[in-house]
Amino acid sequence: MVDGPQGGAGTSAYDVSQSAAGEPAAQGTLFPESVLADPHGVTDQLLGYRGPAACQIAGITYRQLDYWARTNLVVPSIRGASGSGSQRLYSFKDILVLKVVKRLLDTGVSLQNIRVAVEHLRRRGVRDLARITLFSDGTTVYECTSPEEVVDLLQGGQGVFGIAVSGAMKEIAGSIRQFPPERADGGHVAAAPEDELTKRRRTRRIS
Repeated sequence: MVDGPQGGAGTSAYDVSQSAAGEPAAQGTLFPESVLADPHGVTDQLLGYRGPAACQIAGITYRQLDYWARTNLVVPSIRGASGSGSQRLYSFKDILVLKVVKRLLDTGVSLQNIRVAVEHLRRRGVRDLARITLFSDGTTVYECTSPEEVVDLLQGGQGVFGIAVSGAMKEIAGSIRQFPPERADGGHVAAAPEDELTKRRRTRRIS
């Protein structure tokens, strides 16, 4: 069962009624705005990445991707595999959830508890997800959205390891540019603007 800290003063994990998700986040220090921005200038409802690309970005196998899709653990929100020759398309948020699921599995959390966690993550927007840190004792998954909640959790002895969702987002944002996206409507995808780090690397190679 996925629940919150026992007896702590902080917000219980996945207690939507008490969640601080509706408050504005201090994005400047927590998560760069450039990473949250859509690098290709189209909405997540249109832009997606094929299964093989999603696997490489999230660090999972295609067998895991396929199994999780067939069991409705993590399904592609852009386009599912329906009909002959159709390709699943995963959004940035889908790939983020894939990466989080992989990390939870690696730490021994059961699929049953991960499934509950995923349902709550799906309800959040990308900006809200950037504020979340997931903790687990190997059995239960807890969600924290403030330093105070982290302290309460650790003092209660429930948090053994943590996953900062913003860290996973940064990793994905750093690698996703290497893969060609597709639009669900078959339209043209404009080339992503070159980020500052890529410009510097290219300048060094030229000089």
